[in-house]
Amino acid sequence: MAADAQITVDGNLTLEVIPKLFEEGLAHLGVGALRVDFSQVEAVDSSAISMLLGWQRAAQQGRNELSVTGLPDDLLSLARLYGVEELLPTH
Repeated sequence: MAADAQITVDGNLTLEVIPKLFEEGLAHLGVGALRVDFSQVEAVDSSAISMLLGWQRAAQQGRNELSVTGLPDDLLSLARLYGVEELLPTH
């Protein structure tokens, strides 16, 4: 049984860093649960929403748990704007 993984995200969560972070999250979700702490994030763009939804989909397909904490207000505002806030893995 794989151990749960935890990622702490910091700095700017933008298109420049999303691909690498997305792949890292997918690798963890491929073998177990993943907890992601966003409390150190300074800025986001809409690619962060896509990443979270992609991780959520991968978690559901692999029957693994994804939990996130510390989502920044600007990310939540974007999710509300796009009508996907309820789809975010905020448990």
